[in-house]
Order: sequence, then structure tokens, then C-alpha cells
Amino acid sequence: MKLMERMTAAEFRRLNRKRKPNKYRNKKTKVDGVWFDSLAEATYYRQLKWLKQAKQIKDFKIQPRYLLQEQFIKNGKTYRKIEYVADFEVIKNDGTVEVIDIKGAPLTAVFKLKRKLFEYKYDVSIRLLKYENGQFVELKE
Repeated sequence: MKLMERMTAAEFRRLNRKRKPNKYRNKKTKVDGVWFDSLAEATYYRQLKWLKQAKQIKDFKIQPRYLLQEQFIKNGKTYRKIEYVADFEVIKNDGTVEVIDIKGAPLTAVFKLKRKLFEYKYDVSIRLLKYENGQFVELKE
């Protein structure tokens, strides 16, 4: 008679764990070896690639980081730096820069605060876009 193997409780939980859906129901998408948080971001990336190839924009960056506040130490406690990570930075042919954020869900309080800090510190504004009916439209707040 062959003895049955036993599994630990942790192994059982891992085996039966259901994947939790994404917080905003986004579908992570991989294009050209780059992971995007949503299908809309991946679509915008493809559009930017086409615009660059057609020489309608000079260049673009994926997920550029902007420092909003430096790290600091106060009363012996270290506070981490605060950064805003945009979805895209587009450099137009005339040299101007556009910071793009693709939104599919309502704006969070954290985003609103980081946007306010970004607007205070940088000369450019964040342009919010949403993918609707097969095209990107500017979000009105």
C-alpha cells in the first residue's frame, strides 16, 4: 500500500488561491518587451511609435520620473522622496514637452495631490487622456 503525500496548509492555500482582479480592472499588456498597466497605455505607446516614425514628434519616453520632494531626515526619522511617474513624456518637433497620463478610472486623492505638487514645481502641465470609442480624448475635470 502506497502512503499518500501530505501537503502543508501554506501549499494548499497557494494551490487554491484565486487571483484577485486588478484594482482598476486594467489588463496588463506587453508590447515590444515593455509591460504597460493597461491596454489603453499600450495603444497610446503604439500611436507614439507611429508618430515618431512619421516624424510628427521628435521623441518620447515611457514612464518618466519627476522628483516632487527630496528625501529628508527630521528628528532622526528618514522620510522617503516623493516622485510622480507619468505614463509618457512626448518631445514635439518644436522642442516643447508634453507630459501624458492615461486614465481609465476616476482620479485618486494621491494622484490629485501629486499633480498639484507637479504643477507647482514644473513648467509643463500634465495632460490627462482617456481611451473612448477607439480614440484618445482629453479628460475634463
